[in-house]
Amino acid sequence: MEILYSEVFKGHKPLRYHPENPKRLEFAIEGLKERDLWINVEEPPRAEINDILKVHSNEYVKKIQGLSESGFSFIDLDTYVSLHTWEAALTAFGASMQVAKLALKKKDVYLALIRPPGHHAGKKGRALGAPTLGFCIFNNAAGAALTLKEKAGKVVIIDFDVHHGNGTQDIFWDDGDVVHIDLHESGIYPGSGDIYEIGGRGAEGSKINLPMPHYSKDDDYVFVWQEIVLPILEDIGPRAIVVSAGFDAFKGDGLATMELSERFYYFAGASLSRFSLAIILEGGYSVGLKRGLPAFIRGYLEGEPEFEKISPKYGTIKVVEEVREIQSEWWGF
Repeated sequence: MEILYSEVFKGHKPLRYHPENPKRLEFAIEGLKERDLWINVEEPPRAEINDILKVHSNEYVKKIQGLSESGFSFIDLDTYVSLHTWEAALTAFGASMQVAKLALKKKDVYLALIRPPGHHAGKKGRALGAPTLGFCIFNNAAGAALTLKEKAGKVVIIDFDVHHGNGTQDIFWDDGDVVHIDLHESGIYPGSGDIYEIGGRGAEGSKINLPMPHYSKDDDYVFVWQEIVLPILEDIGPRAIVVSAGFDAFKGDGLATMELSERFYYFAGASLSRFSLAIILEGGYSVGLKRGLPAFIRGYLEGEPEFEKISPKYGTIKVVEEVREIQSEWWGF
């Protein structure tokens, strides 16, 4: 296990209270330390502008740079830029590229413990009609995915943040070599992530959206994971996986109705233990980071999950049936 982290990430900060703030990293570190997982911590490299331009438009990148150099401002109702955002965002992107490189060298779990997050940031900023950038600056997971693609060909991104990764979907919509599996709460921000969003022409079936019913619990997520996520991974057999790891679906984390516990995150980590993982931190604002993140890492390190009896709700079973029907042309469920 290796963790890429820098105090630079705390330089991206609001003037007053905002849910996306430096305290998030303290929650995560506290949880990892409590479980003796705060180990092998390295300072990440900083990305170059040309690395960012592989993902985002020049206009958008220059806009972020200019705003950051000017001091503090809100770029939309949700998302701010501060004096040190530019440095933090470049370092977050660099950390994400680096965990992807490490994941290809040796099978293990590599965590980019970063902020600002990125999965809502599309090519030109706001993506797929979203009203805002949703706290995100540069799409770190996309940087990791492109790094893997250059070395390994086909890439898998799994995003289990409670909000849909609309920016990631926007960036790779027409790229059939990037398989993007996204579990998210149905009907909340940013409004995208319908089961019929399957990828652009020539890339159909490479985007798998799993909109989960409100108040979903561990059994619901485990069921979807077993029925959809794991069979796709079995089909592909990726050398490494990019995980857009948001922990805001944890019960009581604050921004959604989901009711997950350590049980699901441990299961998810354990189920991926035969793959090398490049984990990119996305959301999670309190208890999810303190308890969900360590559970996911611990699951990976301790190995195979136990497939116990589960009782998903009817709405979850229906989502699985519909996704199977839509995606069965491309995947062997």
